[in-house]
Amino acid sequence: MNMFVEYDMATRVKFGEYFGFLEREVDQLYEIYVSKTLNPRITREKLAFWYDGYHTAAGDRIYNPRSVVCALSDNQIRSYWTGSGPYDEIFYYIRNNIEDVRDDLALMVSGERIDIKLQGYAATDMQLYTKDQIYSAMVVYGLLTYENGAVFVPNRELMDKFDELLLTNYNLGYIYNLAKESEKMLKATLAGDTRTMCKILKFAHDTESPIFSYNSEIELSAVVNLVYLAARNKYRVEREEKAGEGYVDFIFYPERRGADAFILELKTDSKPEEAIRQIKNKNYALRFLGKMGETPKYTGRILAVGISYNRKTKEHSCKIEDLVNLTGYL
Repeated sequence: MNMFVEYDMATRVKFGEYFGFLEREVDQLYEIYVSKTLNPRITREKLAFWYDGYHTAAGDRIYNPRSVVCALSDNQIRSYWTGSGPYDEIFYYIRNNIEDVRDDLALMVSGERIDIKLQGYAATDMQLYTKDQIYSAMVVYGLLTYENGAVFVPNRELMDKFDELLLTNYNLGYIYNLAKESEKMLKATLAGDTRTMCKILKFAHDTESPIFSYNSEIELSAVVNLVYLAARNKYRVEREEKAGEGYVDFIFYPERRGADAFILELKTDSKPEEAIRQIKNKNYALRFLGKMGETPKYTGRILAVGISYNRKTKEHSCKIEDLVNLTGYL
């Protein structure tokens, strides 16, 4: 009885499909939900956005089974993640290895992937000393997902947990301070206060961190994602999404009906006016209309937000314009 064999979905192919719901299984559950629910409030798209994103060693994509069942049973999309037992212990190790993992956490919350060497991890082993050990444990317990040699945050439900970590843990130093500034950044954007926006971006740039090197738009986009961290409580934030005639850097879909939506485009060594021009010329706002025949996702006020950074002068510039109300397209 002491000769146990332990399987996980990240490193072992066998049994990987049983750790969660496969795409076809969620489709079947969703069909039952739609047919049996008097007033279904959940879209199939939101179900994937919140609970999908995990990967097995065999290459299957799987959903968090408990959260899918809870959401369809309650007829409500929200976080059903439980934060007790080993989950709290893992975050204890994160807090005690802040110097090693701080920048990685910032990048992962910004939507980036972190390369690691995934290690075998036993459920009974809670002595974690290195980044690879911590991240390997987080993969096993579902806090991160692993694919092609890298870990990342799989979905909105888990992103909320990481947002909470960054917004409440002062031990994260400048990352915590930057996350707190994100509340001001959202308010300034919606108010058209570009002066405050530039001030917050300068604060981000002046922090001493390797992720803020601004050598390309990748680093700039990571910083922008952090300074809009608080927006995730009110918006569904999509990056590099197909929109109109190209791929837009960020689209902020409001969760509350009637709230302002906005499209954000980044430029390095250019001007924010160029970013605004690109948003208009490539018709990025059409993304809010959805596909042909679908009910429009949003028909209210949309802001075009252009942000640029000059690597030579180290100055940020911001510009905001109202786009035509989408009811004009309908």
